Amino acid sequence: MRRQVWLLFFCLALMHSSIVGQVMMGALIGHSLAEDKSLATLPVAIQMAATMAASIPAGIVFARLGRRAGFLLGAAASLLGCVVFALGVWKGDFLLYCLGAIPAGLGFGIAQHYRFAAAEVATPAYRARAISLVMAGGVVSAALGPEIVKHTQGVFAPYLFLGTYMALALLPVLCMVLLTFVRLPPPPPRDAGGAPIREIIARPAFIAAAVTGMVAFGTMNLVMTSTPVEMMLCGFGIAASATVIQAHAVAMYAPGFVTGRLIARYGVRRVIVAGAVLSALCVAVGLLGQGFWHFALALALLGVGWNFMFVGATALLGTAHAPEERVRAQAANDFLVFGTVACTAFLSGAVHAQAGWAALNVSILPPLAAAVALLAWQRWRAAPRRAAA
Repeated sequence: MRRQVWLLFFCLALMHSSIVGQVMMGALIGHSLAEDKSLATLPVAIQMAATMAASIPAGIVFARLGRRAGFLLGAAASLLGCVVFALGVWKGDFLLYCLGAIPAGLGFGIAQHYRFAAAEVATPAYRARAISLVMAGGVVSAALGPEIVKHTQGVFAPYLFLGTYMALALLPVLCMVLLTFVRLPPPPPRDAGGAPIREIIARPAFIAAAVTGMVAFGTMNLVMTSTPVEMMLCGFGIAASATVIQAHAVAMYAPGFVTGRLIARYGVRRVIVAGAVLSALCVAVGLLGQGFWHFALALALLGVGWNFMFVGATALLGTAHAPEERVRAQAANDFLVFGTVACTAFLSGAVHAQAGWAALNVSILPPLAAAVALLAWQRWRAAPRRAAA
């Protein structure tokens, strides 16, 4: 079991490395290619919209053909996205560059299911730790993605980042090789039964898990996406913004080595609330100044807050469905989460251009408060059932 979890760890690390690199480059390339600078984050928004759109077909593929076939399809889509991104940079075509975000987003959306696969190969007692450990694979991507960007951005000058996308295209190929060694559970029987999706999404546990995931990813993405642009406007170069995004990515995934243990010891709700508090502290630091260390510390706090909230939301989702309902519940959850991420990716550029950096930071506070309030409501709803048991 542990071997399978570690293989999934490295698969996710490879798939996320291209995403970390794209986070660093996407808004900067969009800002340079788009005539309307408020559209700088449009490629990221399209990528997240494609991630959302991948949720339902991914659920169908996983249900009918199994996890391996779905993950191979996702790696192929990620490879295609890197190729189209490279063509867009080479031709200096903003529209073509945006088109590359579609297959890249589909690949990213399918890769999100590695955390669910970890839960399926693990025993119930090890499940939360397996989820958080696989997500900790992002630590590798936090180091690998930015380093690829730093060392390949000018290889084909004057076509900045062309070499980067060509290097990133190798990562999904390596992931395909690793997948041949992973043993994954078979797809559920076609007649497995279970409740219809409308009943699953109406359950308080599902609502709390989905909204927590939406807030975690949405608030993080809103601030993170515009950070490279804000740093550029403050006079920082690509290397400085790459370092900040790298620190952010490490902070997002490194806690995965302990988040599962924290959930087992303190409970999922307390860990989620701690994540919301850390994300709120990011706003406080971001409002104190715009020096390098303000950006670095703010995004580090945001990364740890995201990890606590998102891993907690994933663990909470597991309590909202029966085993035979898992694919439907997971697909519906990710559709909602990454729909939110797509909206925040587009809004990030618009809010930043129109209202400024301070307003962008403050805007994440109400959703964080709403997520904490919803957790309290879900616990209150569950209290009578626990008492009856």
